[in-house]
Amino acid sequence: MRIADVETIVVGTPPPHYGGNFWIFVRVTTDHGVTGIGEVYAPPFLPQAVGRLVADVADRSLVGADPFDVERLWRSVYSRGYTQRPDTSVVAILSGLETACWDVIGKELDQPVYRLLGGRVREALRAYTYIYPAPGADNIHPAPGADNSVYTDPVLGAERAADYVREGFTAIKFDPVVTYSSLDPRQLTASTLKAASDYVASIREAVGTSVDLLVGTHGQMTPSSAIRFARTIEQYDPLWLEEPTPPEMPEQMALVARATSIPIATGERLATKYEFARVLEWRAAAILQMAVGRVGGLLEAKKVAHAAEAYYVDIAPHFYAGPVEAAANIHLGLSTPNFLIQESIERMGGFHAEILKKPLVVEDGFLLTPESPGLGVELDDEVVASHPYAGDRLHLELGEGEEISRTVPIGR
Repeated sequence: MRIADVETIVVGTPPPHYGGNFWIFVRVTTDHGVTGIGEVYAPPFLPQAVGRLVADVADRSLVGADPFDVERLWRSVYSRGYTQRPDTSVVAILSGLETACWDVIGKELDQPVYRLLGGRVREALRAYTYIYPAPGADNIHPAPGADNSVYTDPVLGAERAADYVREGFTAIKFDPVVTYSSLDPRQLTASTLKAASDYVASIREAVGTSVDLLVGTHGQMTPSSAIRFARTIEQYDPLWLEEPTPPEMPEQMALVARATSIPIATGERLATKYEFARVLEWRAAAILQMAVGRVGGLLEAKKVAHAAEAYYVDIAPHFYAGPVEAAANIHLGLSTPNFLIQESIERMGGFHAEILKKPLVVEDGFLLTPESPGLGVELDDEVVASHPYAGDRLHLELGEGEEISRTVPIGR
């Protein structure tokens, strides 16, 4: 079997754009007529440019190759141009292509991918969702700093958290610090600390102690500021404090980890085993959040998980993309002993369901297993064709100053 063709598929997401402004899929076709699908997560370029990059990588390293030779293909792409370092742009493309190869392998062997990654160690995956506005709410796109947003108003946030608990979720995530900037990290003001702490308190009061609170941040704080913030919310016993400092220097994040009882989580912006190794060596986090569409693909994610297992560190894969990466996450979690919890976008309905021939299912707070060969998901080509992307925004946009343009907060 040889790879005969690689196609890039760009889909523009309809409002409210949960999962990003667009999704980039790659479809690998073999000379046996078997197709596999993968997803490229959040490269910092418009999709037209990404499509050309995918074509260049595919022409040089994939077309004519055996899709079963995953390790060989991985090293070829990772080493192109004499880079051999965690370049997230190249590795994101590699991630999508590698995942598509696993889809091909599973279909050729008539097996779901999780059986090829070590087999099932659990029946379903415990899931969590971010807090999103209620359906039909008029504050889905609040102005920066707006006080009528579910993302900033503790009463609205608490109401939505309670809604999710009634749907069966046992863990809820939210970003109480809210604003992100290209000037981060920064020292939070006393008023920001108070507002963020009040938001956490309101959510805890609404859901009680039987639900885990996942406090998201996105590298907004300096280590000293993150320590101040952690101390204000320790009383509410969050399951984790996510990416309290920027991901580029885990030794600084380790200062926060040593100063708080809250487990630190990080990893959505890291690529390959090499960057995660630094996190583990510095004891900077208790929970690793690799994004399959950026870390280097499924096998690389498994390698990170195995390294984490040796440090008694859990994994909680990041997800803010399309349903192909969601499916890949499910196969990773099903086959990984130190899996903790999986990010979901509510119950994977809306456009995430519409674009698939057979949607993924969240039931009573758990992601269920797709049992078809490969990843178990197929795109509906008619839906794909009816949602082209013609915009000029990146997958996610970050502001230049104190506030960010917040169509949907980062990571949601």
